[in-house]
Amino acid sequence: MRTALLLLGYAAVLGALVPARLARADWTRRAPRLAILAWQALTATVLVSVVLGGLALAVPTLPVSGNLADMLHACVLALRAQYAAPGGAAVAAAGTTVALLLVGRTGCCLAGALWRARRERTRHARALALVGSARPDLGVTVLEDERPAAYCLPGHGHRIVLTSAALAALAPHELRAVIAHERAHIRQRHHLVLAWAEALERAFGRLAPFRTAAEQTRHLVELAADDAATTRCDPLTLAGALVGLAGARAAGAPTASLAASGGHAAARVRRLLGPHRPLRRGVAWAGALAAGAVLALPFALAVQPAVATAGMATCPLHEAPVSAPAPSPVELRD
Repeated sequence: MRTALLLLGYAAVLGALVPARLARADWTRRAPRLAILAWQALTATVLVSVVLGGLALAVPTLPVSGNLADMLHACVLALRAQYAAPGGAAVAAAGTTVALLLVGRTGCCLAGALWRARRERTRHARALALVGSARPDLGVTVLEDERPAAYCLPGHGHRIVLTSAALAALAPHELRAVIAHERAHIRQRHHLVLAWAEALERAFGRLAPFRTAAEQTRHLVELAADDAATTRCDPLTLAGALVGLAGARAAGAPTASLAASGGHAAARVRRLLGPHRPLRRGVAWAGALAAGAVLALPFALAVQPAVATAGMATCPLHEAPVSAPAPSPVELRD
């Protein structure tokens, strides 16, 4: 029970205190990739803590020593003690049910999000094969549309799509900046990052931590792609390209695509026009280690009772009674 309370309390504290502070933190705009990792670690930790807490209510901890028969006997004693306690069966059933429901709902929402996104991208790729035209010199597919837009279809067979209006509106160096931005989305697997965040939002959207995490992640992946693009072009060039695109979206573009003009374009332009202040490498590494520690702590809490009692022999071994030694032939003759 103590382990379950620690895990559930840990999840409650993280979910109540951290999301609002993390959303307001200034460093997340300076290191968007680290911020994405922090949000993923936070949401995964809250979910894992609740699941492990539910399982801890159903699994009694009892140190065992001896042979297989003693271990099985100890397991019977442990189950009997668990279910004989007042409310033991109800608490164990509730914990198991909660854990299974959380895992099942998360898995279903994640699998559904990945399947729907893949289906949309596949359908759109087939349409592009019919109505789009390839530009090998740019490595993109051009779609006839009067609105300037640029987006990518990530995943298997990924491609970058520009509308004809975007080609006409953007200068060559701005086109290169936009293409670099879209390639960063593909290279950094942002579609998988968004699939995880949006699956948790769909599964537990009434809870603020998961809703805030999805909103922040949609913005942060655009910042991360901007940072990757500015290693190949001038930030002012990318800012001008975003202004030229002006939030337009091509007709028929799937929701599973990643558009260069998405993710609060005005705030991104202001960031690109401002001074570039990345986090120091040591601070970034410390943040990554902290995110890993936050995610590892629930597992440490869950296994701590078993580790603490690993060498204890609290289950008595049932030894056969010692019989008197048989008399020797000499004693019989005497």
